[in-house]
Amino acid sequence: MGLPPFRYLFFGNYFIGILALALNVETNFQLRLPFFSISYYCLLFILPVVYYTYAYQHQTIAPASNNPRSRWYYDNSGLVFKMQIVLLVLAALCAGNICYRHFDNIIHLPTFYWVLMLLVILAGLLYYGLLPGFTLRQVGWLKAFVIGFVWACCANLLPIIILKVEFNIDFHQHILWVFLFLKNWTFCTVNAIIFDIKDYPSDANKQLKTFVVRYGLRKTIFSILMPILSVGMIALLCFATFKGFGLLPGMINCIPFVLTLLVAYSMRKRHSLDYYLVVIDGLILLKACCGILAMYFVKG
Repeated sequence: MGLPPFRYLFFGNYFIGILALALNVETNFQLRLPFFSISYYCLLFILPVVYYTYAYQHQTIAPASNNPRSRWYYDNSGLVFKMQIVLLVLAALCAGNICYRHFDNIIHLPTFYWVLMLLVILAGLLYYGLLPGFTLRQVGWLKAFVIGFVWACCANLLPIIILKVEFNIDFHQHILWVFLFLKNWTFCTVNAIIFDIKDYPSDANKQLKTFVVRYGLRKTIFSILMPILSVGMIALLCFATFKGFGLLPGMINCIPFVLTLLVAYSMRKRHSLDYYLVVIDGLILLKACCGILAMYFVKG
C-alpha cells in the first residue's frame, strides 16, 4: 500500500467508485434487470469519488503526522483538485447525455422517486457536514445506519429509477426489492460500524457516542454487529427462497456475511489504515462478486 498507485486508488476514493459499480451490477444480476447505459455507469463511478474526496478535502486543513490519509491529501492537494475538476466535467457530460436521451421519461418520473432521491442526497450532505448547521456525524449511533442507508439506496434504489428512465419499465417485484435493500442496508451498516472501531480513540475524545464508544468493543461485536448481520442474512435467505436460488447460490451469498463476522472479531487488535481500506471495504466488493457469481448457478 506504500506505492503511489495504490495510495491514489484508495485514498483518492476510486475504490469507492468501483464499489458503487459492483453493487449496481450485482443488483442487475440478482433482479435480472437489463444493463444500463455507459453514461449511467460512468456517472455512478464518478459521483462517489467526487463526494468522498470533497468530504476529506473539507476536513483536511494541514498534514497530520499520525494520519496517512490527511498527509496524502495535503501532499497531493493540487493533483486532487485538478482531478476533481476533470471528474465533475465528465459527470456533467454523462448526466447531460442521459437527460438528452431520456428527457421525457425523466420529467414523468413518479413523485415518490424524486422524494427518495432528494432524501438520499440530503442525508449524504448532512452526514459530512457539507451543509451548514448540522451534521449527522454528531449523532454517533445513527451515523452507521445513515451510511448503510445511502449505500443501499445507491445499490438498490438507483437501478430501479434508471430502469424507468432508460427503458420506461416499472419494477413490480417489490417484496424482492425490500429483501435485497435490507440485505445491503444491514451489510453496509455493519461495515460502517467496523470502521468506527478504527476511529474509537478520536471519537471518544470528541465525545462522539458511536456504538463502540458507548458499549465497548466486545459488546459492539457480539450484541450489535452479530444481530444486525443476522437480520441481513435472514433477508438474504428470504430473497433466495422467493427467487428459488437453491442451496449452492444461497451458500455463496452467505460467504461475505461469515467473513464479515471474522473480520469484526479480528478488530480486537489494532490494524493500520491500509487494512481498513483494503480488507473492510473489500468485503463490500466481495459481497457484490459473490452475488453475481451465485446467479450463474441459479436455474431458470
